[in-house]
Amino acid sequence: MAATPEKPASAAPRRKASRHRGEGQWAVGHFTPLNGNEQFKKDDDGLNVRTRIETIYSKRGFDSIDPNDLRGRMRWWGLYTQRKPGIDGGKTAILEPEELDDKYFMLRVRIDGGRLTTQQLRVIGEISEEFARGTADITDRQNIQYHWIRIEDVPEIWRRLEEVGLSTTEACGDTPRVILGSPVAGVAADEIIDGTPAIDEINRRFIGNPEFSNLPRKFKTAVSGSPQLDVAHEINDIAFVGVNHPEHGPGFDLWVGGGLSTNPKLGQRLGAWVPLDEVPDVYGGVIGIFRDYGYRRLRTRARLKFLLADWGTEKFRQILEDEYLQRKLVDGPAPEQPAGTWRDHLGVHRQKDGLFYVGFAPRVGRVDGATLTKIAEVAGAHGSGRLRTTAEQKMIVLDVAENQVESLVAALEALDLKVNASPFRRGTMACTGIEFCKLAIVETKARGASLIDELERRIPEFDEPLTININGCPNACARIQVADIGLKGQLMLDADGNQVEGYQVHLGGALGLEAGFGRKVRGLKVTADELPDYIERVIKRFQDQREDGERFATWTARASEEALK
Repeated sequence: MAATPEKPASAAPRRKASRHRGEGQWAVGHFTPLNGNEQFKKDDDGLNVRTRIETIYSKRGFDSIDPNDLRGRMRWWGLYTQRKPGIDGGKTAILEPEELDDKYFMLRVRIDGGRLTTQQLRVIGEISEEFARGTADITDRQNIQYHWIRIEDVPEIWRRLEEVGLSTTEACGDTPRVILGSPVAGVAADEIIDGTPAIDEINRRFIGNPEFSNLPRKFKTAVSGSPQLDVAHEINDIAFVGVNHPEHGPGFDLWVGGGLSTNPKLGQRLGAWVPLDEVPDVYGGVIGIFRDYGYRRLRTRARLKFLLADWGTEKFRQILEDEYLQRKLVDGPAPEQPAGTWRDHLGVHRQKDGLFYVGFAPRVGRVDGATLTKIAEVAGAHGSGRLRTTAEQKMIVLDVAENQVESLVAALEALDLKVNASPFRRGTMACTGIEFCKLAIVETKARGASLIDELERRIPEFDEPLTININGCPNACARIQVADIGLKGQLMLDADGNQVEGYQVHLGGALGLEAGFGRKVRGLKVTADELPDYIERVIKRFQDQREDGERFATWTARASEEALK
């Protein structure tokens, strides 16, 4: 468990409570819990549930778990109950939580900055094989997720993870979640600045700290000094994006208020340049604002993006400077347009030290414990002791000597981990889906894997950048609104009037400096069985109608509705 440091100086004093309920903002004295989630957090800090897991629940079993711990506080340690097998998507919104709950858990391993050693990856693989029925998924937030975890095994899993420097602390819950970092931090030849020291210091000060373990909702963070803009900074609550200041040199541009789900908003620049050593203080100020001023009355409005929308960037920066930092921030430039079309670092690339890194793609982030163990062995056999996960459900092996590259690529490809990946393997992501997720309506992982294979077979010549993001429900864990083709799972009627799995289609979303949300065409829904036909059809229309150098997203913005159906 992370040590609890002293209270940071950036935390604002809390004021006397008043009767007016308002939005539940602590900073204006509204401390009375306004919903069940706020009540259970007030009753007991989520971090405290670890002791009960270790001393009571792991010994007495699943049925001994208090409901507020089971569906609430256990998230503070990366644990969610998974979906009971055999429940179809039509019952997701109908059944009570206890009817959806299986007696097994998803467990999320926190991997800040995506940084792993071969030893850590080997342990992750071994835990998967021994305790998780071989399951392991790489998420789009650089984590690893297990399924089929028994509460009886959790203390031993924690022991093994923590023995090699890994943790599940605040991997879920109303907490500061994993910190995304450039997967090529410290090695990329084109890096503006290495954000790793800031990630480490944020982790030391804030993760597992009771001063910041009761936030209105989740708080997502990204730090990257890569000019490729490789951490989806636009959809995080706070992001530090590498830039060169004309007077002060390398540092970070500060963004706040991004997030997707059912009410998506892109993050906004505060126009402030932050040097590396001040990133943790600024982070502390922004998370302090969220804790103190964030809305707690309605869960649907409890993200930072809603506070920013009401305040605006000017007021947000002023509160940050005056109440939390007690100083003015330096004005700074925006990030430059990325040079590349892909941001996933797949393929073979020379590092700044003359060695190489090799990025590879599993199918939609789905791997297994045996494969992870083999990846660790293959990396070690080729002289590497370091790997990274990416924000695109991919992985990278670092520090490979030039004379080892060809052999490493062959070994990875033999495991069906593509270094030279098709656009479909490279650009398709999927959330957990109905297999394990209690919110899901449709299947995603297997659907995504089969879609990749089918599109590779049907359109082998296609070689343009294209993202296809598949989500099992409206919550957008797989970023459907910012994909070239975003697929939101829902139930629909097929041509014969049967209720089947299908998807609402979003077209032309993007991240990067031309970030925007996808276009929804009236009535455009596709059954799961029709999905390969539909995507093949729309890609071929793009090929026929595109102008020289035109991206798919740009084409969809001007294409007729008929061309998109």
